[in-house]
Amino acid sequence: MRIEIEIERSCPGEGQAARFQSFHVEVPRHATVLDTLMAVKNQEDGSVTFRRSCRSAICGSCAMRINGRSGLACDTQVEGELRRHGKLRIQPLAHMPVVRDLAVEIDPFWARVRAVQPWVERPREAEPSWPVEQETRMPQSAAEEMDDTSKCIMCMSCFSACEVAEVDTRFLGPAALAKAYRFVADPRDTNTQNRLATLNGGGGYWDCTRCNQCVEACPKDVKPMEAIVHLRREAIRAGFTGTIGSRHITDFLSIVRQEGRLNEGRMPMQMKGFNPFKLLPVLPLAWRMWRKGKLPLPWHWPIPGVSQVRRIMDRKGGARRKSFVVGKGDLK
Repeated sequence: MRIEIEIERSCPGEGQAARFQSFHVEVPRHATVLDTLMAVKNQEDGSVTFRRSCRSAICGSCAMRINGRSGLACDTQVEGELRRHGKLRIQPLAHMPVVRDLAVEIDPFWARVRAVQPWVERPREAEPSWPVEQETRMPQSAAEEMDDTSKCIMCMSCFSACEVAEVDTRFLGPAALAKAYRFVADPRDTNTQNRLATLNGGGGYWDCTRCNQCVEACPKDVKPMEAIVHLRREAIRAGFTGTIGSRHITDFLSIVRQEGRLNEGRMPMQMKGFNPFKLLPVLPLAWRMWRKGKLPLPWHWPIPGVSQVRRIMDRKGGARRKSFVVGKGDLK
């Protein structure tokens, strides 16, 4: 079939601004986006620049934006894109400087990955002597806990799709934070407290807005957003409860436990206290909610059956604590 493909082309190093260029090429019906780009390069314009390697959705080299969505070119069928969007428009990954056409500078992404110290930390005295007489074992439950994050191929699709990375250059991004959780969940690692402390500030796990775009973009089902949620839970368990994000969670649960439901009128006061200067920014929102009948009184009687809500919370909370990976003392 003969198709039209639009490619965003630029070369900032030579002063060439971004522009779209259209090509018409003949490709088989089963062709992927990467097949089409290679046809353009081989038949139409050899200067079209992009990265590719394995062509099997393993290396992650050919990640790019396809009709506005980040993903792997070798894993995306042209026919499906044309059926859904009626066009084929290709752009480089977002939030990273463009080198040329569809190739982006990857150093900023890898700097974020290195910032989470993606390796197992062990005290010097815990290092095994050589030759090693026995392997370091871990329970199957621990391996399963970090299984999803170990699938990451570092293709950068999730970082390109991240809405926070678009507005906050400090944000480490979904891939780096998912990698951080992989080592927080690793029972062999002895640096969990420091890891959580480092990521508790700006750019860390509390800055994620849970838009779910990283989960949609990931070609390997890593579920980066879920890893970030796990990091938040572990931070609260480790005692990092002074941030706005952690207080939102703990106060939210406290109100639900007391009243059986969320009380939007009480939530701001519980989080910010009775300081009028801190409450002033939320007053316009409170006024609009009150006019629409959406703002309950700050103090409200618990709902009937609140004791059942508390039992559910206790049961779920206990199950979650038991399901987490084994402690450091369980190592063999």
